[in-house]
Amino acid sequence: MNLEKLKNAEDYFFELYPDGFEDVGLLPIIKRHNTAKIGEHVRELFAKENFSQPELICENFAKIVSKSTLISLFEKPRVRDTMKEMHMERRDMFSIGLYEMLYGDLKEGFEIVVEILSFYGLAKWSLVTLIPYYFDRAKTFFIKPTTTKNIITFFEIQGLVYKPKPSYEFYVAYTNVLETMKANVIEKISHDDNAAFTGFLMIAMEE
Repeated sequence: MNLEKLKNAEDYFFELYPDGFEDVGLLPIIKRHNTAKIGEHVRELFAKENFSQPELICENFAKIVSKSTLISLFEKPRVRDTMKEMHMERRDMFSIGLYEMLYGDLKEGFEIVVEILSFYGLAKWSLVTLIPYYFDRAKTFFIKPTTTKNIITFFEIQGLVYKPKPSYEFYVAYTNVLETMKANVIEKISHDDNAAFTGFLMIAMEE
């Protein structure tokens, strides 16, 4: 990892936004994505007790996808229709996978969610990581393909090879890299919203 580039990114960010994420110049973006409010909604919709109703979990998944500005407009109707048409056995497994990702064995849950979404051509990084990110925005990262590839290249991260199909191994390795990057910037940037942090990296790469 090129820490000098990370330091330069930090300096550039504060040239643009002296008050960091509290800067008025960033307020329109923060308001548009509204991650804090959606995060609260996700924690309600995916509370432990709701997982006794797999059909409800699938409906809630489609609901959050439809509301999220992090998901492309092209994916939203596909997810909605898939969740409606999904066989009960797969709904059960999808619900189990999400439960494990949020409350149990992350690896098992991740792989179940990828497997189920693969049947419908929807095993995309953005869809797999969306709910866990909103559920705990300070701990979990939302992975967007283009941003991820650019971060790996721009900051010269060695040993990480991005692939379109989500894998748990890459997820863990990439998350560890991002955590290391957060540890090497000042507190105003190592934000309690991980999408804000990757947003900072995106801004730096646009320089």
